[in-house]
Amino acid sequence: MKHSDIEAEDYSESDALVRVTLPSNSGGRFDAALAAVLSDYSRSRLVRWMDEGRVLLDGKPASPKTRVWGGEVVEVMTEPDPEEVAYQPEPVEFPVVYEDTTLLVIDKPAGLVVHPAAGNWSGTLLNGLLYKYPDLASVPRAGIVHRLDKDTSGLMVVARNLKAQTDLVRQLQARTVKRHYMAIAQGVLTRDGTINAPIGRDPKNRLKMAVVEAGKPAITHYSVVESYPRHTLVECRLETGRTHQIRVHMAHLGHALAADPVYGGRPGSLSTELKAALVVFNRQALHAAKLALVHPETGAQQQWESPIPVDMLQLIAQLRKEAI
Repeated sequence: MKHSDIEAEDYSESDALVRVTLPSNSGGRFDAALAAVLSDYSRSRLVRWMDEGRVLLDGKPASPKTRVWGGEVVEVMTEPDPEEVAYQPEPVEFPVVYEDTTLLVIDKPAGLVVHPAAGNWSGTLLNGLLYKYPDLASVPRAGIVHRLDKDTSGLMVVARNLKAQTDLVRQLQARTVKRHYMAIAQGVLTRDGTINAPIGRDPKNRLKMAVVEAGKPAITHYSVVESYPRHTLVECRLETGRTHQIRVHMAHLGHALAADPVYGGRPGSLSTELKAALVVFNRQALHAAKLALVHPETGAQQQWESPIPVDMLQLIAQLRKEAI
């Protein structure tokens, strides 16, 4: 705090009680007067705290519109900005399939968020990386160079120093990093193909991505692996790496991924058993199965593979039963 008349005392590990006496020239709305004194906090945040009962004016709750005259004692139970505490080490479990002094290869489980953001400021892969590898605190984004969606499983590479991170980012930009995914698509695909369609923010829903004319170039190659009565197991190979690329491209093709809660649409008539299997699966059927790149330090070409996870194998087993 920048003001000499503010006293703070520890309240908990994350919150602190701040007391301030409003100066004599503070006549007007309570929220405006308090924002002028506690300039370290935005007015909107102070208003939210008032609404939550975290602010007392002379010992009593008060609304932002309350008239103040100066001399009143204000107590504020502050809480940290989630963005300020997002980059904190936390014991988050994740499998490491390869590590050396230059890079890590993670086999990310489904359900693990990669990077802190609104709705998930903690408990992410980034928090876990900082906990397990404290040296990553000196690398931007804890060494993360590409992401997987929360409910997509599989392989990710993490750089352990800035030089390696720069090199890996350049490889991604040059499209020399090979990323192969296993996916279960709705409908029956009969031949291999390539989807070359630009992806950008969906103009009708800003929370989604879509194929849009003004989007960024995006190319996905796909190959049929196994066919079922109403689904197809495919291998998708990314040439570019746009947000939700495979999910958006397959939906654009008319073959959205099975159980995709955002782009899935209606899968059509299904057996009771398959419907139950999809409910249990409860995530988009997408797994990052292969990752290949040039090691930033040695220059050697390296490749890693991750087997299809158990939940996806169980769904495939049910799809095979449907074909009998």
